[in-house]
Amino acid sequence: MRIDVKNAAFCLVDVQERLYPHMTNKDEVEKNLLTLVKGLQLHEVPFIINEQYKKGIGETIPSLRELVDDYPHFEKTTFSCCKNEETMIAINTLGKKQIIVAGIETHVCVLQTCIDLLQAGYKVILVTDCVTSRKQNDTDVAITRLVQAGVIPTTYESLLFELTVNAKHPQFKGISALVK
Repeated sequence: MRIDVKNAAFCLVDVQERLYPHMTNKDEVEKNLLTLVKGLQLHEVPFIINEQYKKGIGETIPSLRELVDDYPHFEKTTFSCCKNEETMIAINTLGKKQIIVAGIETHVCVLQTCIDLLQAGYKVILVTDCVTSRKQNDTDVAITRLVQAGVIPTTYESLLFELTVNAKHPQFKGISALVK
């Protein structure tokens, strides 16, 4: 299955201030997330931003927050974004069939969100270098489980060029500059 920019939306899961400092590979994942978000913005992919219990875990990390402030944000207490009615209404309203997912923690909120999106009939694309957990093994096992369940794994660079399709695409130079 090709990932198509006209049929894709992005779901960012719980990349929040008080939880993020405890993640493995956090600096690399943050850099990857920033590149992914900027690239998806160049392609005008719609965003859904999710935040778990903001009173306890805080806002989206500052580096991402400044890029995603203008998109719809949904606070939740459920682990799966899909168990939050407002989030699912927003996703369904977008009318997209492919949902790109990134965020934390891979083995809890990301995993449950992806499985619920699959069950809701969406094609789910997991950006594997834009997810993390406190323990690397949790991330690794969650990605394996999700792939076995039918989630499509990719990396931010592969995804951005797949959405670009052609070196003559108007966003090709911008995407190329982002991934350098």
